[in-house]
Amino acid sequence: MRTIEEHRRDITALLDGVAATGEAEQLSVSAPEMAAHPERYAHRVLAEDVIAASSLPAFDNSQMDGYAVLSSDLAAASTDVPVALTVAPRIAAGDTFGTHARGTATPIMTGAPVPEGADAVVQIERADPPAFFDDDGVTRAVAFSAAVPAGLFVRAAGSDVGEGDVLLTAGTVLGPAHFGVIAGTGATSVPVRRRVRVLLVSTGHEIREPGTALEPGQIFDANSSALTAALLAIGCAVTPAPCRSDDAAHLLELLEREAAAVDVIVTVGGVSAGAREVVRDALGPLGVEFMKVAMQPGGPQGFGIASLPGTQGRASVDRPVISLPGNPVSALVSFEAFLRPALLAASGARTTSRELRRGAVTETFDSPPNHHQLRRGLVREDGTLELVGGPSSHLLHSYAGSTALVHVPVGVSSVTSGDELDYWRIDG
Repeated sequence: MRTIEEHRRDITALLDGVAATGEAEQLSVSAPEMAAHPERYAHRVLAEDVIAASSLPAFDNSQMDGYAVLSSDLAAASTDVPVALTVAPRIAAGDTFGTHARGTATPIMTGAPVPEGADAVVQIERADPPAFFDDDGVTRAVAFSAAVPAGLFVRAAGSDVGEGDVLLTAGTVLGPAHFGVIAGTGATSVPVRRRVRVLLVSTGHEIREPGTALEPGQIFDANSSALTAALLAIGCAVTPAPCRSDDAAHLLELLEREAAAVDVIVTVGGVSAGAREVVRDALGPLGVEFMKVAMQPGGPQGFGIASLPGTQGRASVDRPVISLPGNPVSALVSFEAFLRPALLAASGARTTSRELRRGAVTETFDSPPNHHQLRRGLVREDGTLELVGGPSSHLLHSYAGSTALVHVPVGVSSVTSGDELDYWRIDG
């Protein structure tokens, strides 16, 4: 049996050439567009470096409500001998740039441009009186009892990013702060990778759509919903197309009809050693290999380039196929171990792997020594790991209540409470 690492490497290599890599589209940076079409903005990956269209901040501005001053005017100020300055006209955020006269104190609001001639801002709380005067045209004075350094509470132009600097690098997955800084420099769009298009085919004569009446022996299709959600969460465009048949010809007909419009085919179920394994029967002759990976759950796997013949006037196509086992937990664990990192790499994302953390388990349990076991668990507030449910691959409710997948490596047959193990957080 192959290891998890070997299988992940081969799946990533298989998807290295999908069509999304290298292709870009312009994504509007607009709050109304985001609100109207949120699906366009989830987990988008920058296709190339973004250059700052302007500096941030664009001009020197005040970090505080207070008085803009020339620091040298207060060089001799002390508690015993305060320095009084004449109050100049007020400057608010959005006002045009002003000029500051030596020997004056300019009332200034947070975000307002620091007037030319001033080099520091004194907080209103440190002035005497510690409140602004009415702007009624009467000449008044304000006193200061301490010297201040040049640059105090001044946000210097370009101190965050300079015009022409690299604002964000290719491979960045765009989040709220990224969209904010792009808009803050005045850009109206950014180049992003086209989404990887995935055809998701859950298989099985027994599966039915939730909401339908089940006959004896039939079950509701959990895999289509679970894996569609997982794929959407990493930015894929998904076409769910269940095959409710164990006839290889029916599956091939579905794939030949849908394959041209997608980049990757993901099948679920039909990969074990049973008498009627529809995915193995249909795709084995077309170039997909099937094997066992030394992991639990999720041992049966398949992958390869399927050469799908064209029918009904359609041209033949070659598409990468990743075949996952059909038990719901096995499918989700396989997604985490193999498909998620491979698809993120194919989408151009710079970070493709879950962060590997370490914590102590709170119970004693056994593990098959010849398999890498992935157990569902909860990360407690103190950082310890509490297992949820057993190792069986049908316990989907236990997976839904978990926040981590806990790794028990090959060669370990028993774990004692207090032992430390690696884990992935899966709740974000």
